[in-house]
Amino acid sequence: MEIRLAKSYGFCFGVKRAIELAENIKDATTIGPLIHNDEEINRLKEGFNVTTACGIDDIGGAKKTIIRTHGIEKGDLAKLEKMEVEIVDATCPFVKNPQKIVKMMSEDGYTIVIFGDENHPEVKGVRSYSISEPFVVMSTKELDIKKLGKRVAIISQTTRKPSEFLKIVDYLVLRVSEVRVFNTICNATFENQDAVKELACEADVMIVIGGRSSSNTKQLLTISKEICSDSYLIENDKELDKNWFKNKKICGISAGASTPDWIIKRVTSKIKEICV
Repeated sequence: MEIRLAKSYGFCFGVKRAIELAENIKDATTIGPLIHNDEEINRLKEGFNVTTACGIDDIGGAKKTIIRTHGIEKGDLAKLEKMEVEIVDATCPFVKNPQKIVKMMSEDGYTIVIFGDENHPEVKGVRSYSISEPFVVMSTKELDIKKLGKRVAIISQTTRKPSEFLKIVDYLVLRVSEVRVFNTICNATFENQDAVKELACEADVMIVIGGRSSSNTKQLLTISKEICSDSYLIENDKELDKNWFKNKKICGISAGASTPDWIIKRVTSKIKEICV
């Protein structure tokens, strides 16, 4: 069986930056998981004594803190800044951008619409920068019951599918006098999604590697499954099932933006062992 890697996969710029910051500062506590990958979080804990706190109130006597790639809520940041603790901001620049847009457009009187998962830490952080209550939606149906203003500004969670974002935009354009659209989906998301789509067309089994809590990884799996029904999400090589590869000729591999190379290499090696 032939194994093919997607043309674009794995660590994005924001995650690489966060990992490097954590490795350099050492002996620090992150506010929430630094990234959505438990395997890498454990590596940082064991090798660099970087621990994870659920929130601001759980950092205890930590002297150094790291703000996760997804950012934190505006109120939590203000609270953290009043504490006697060193702050290292690992918020991805692509996440900071929608934070600034939401603040600016809400101050200018626009109704804010955020396309994304309201329970995702990135979205929670972004919405906190709006001076008025924003609408967080995942579909046009959710907008049917919303009382939108005459002027609307819309952004997206950075890891959503562009095609789904455009559906929300089209809906608003037909119903609102003025719509300001800000494309806040990061380039790495575009590239990884296009690459997994292309590879899924060639493969008869697809393996997507990443954390199950990772939004962008789940998006990759969804796209892959639409084309290749035998698509599977795993977090590490131990979750591989040899039955997935029976009578398969091409195995495609992709990985989420929070998946380190060392996990991808382990998975690739294990698949080769299975198929010998």
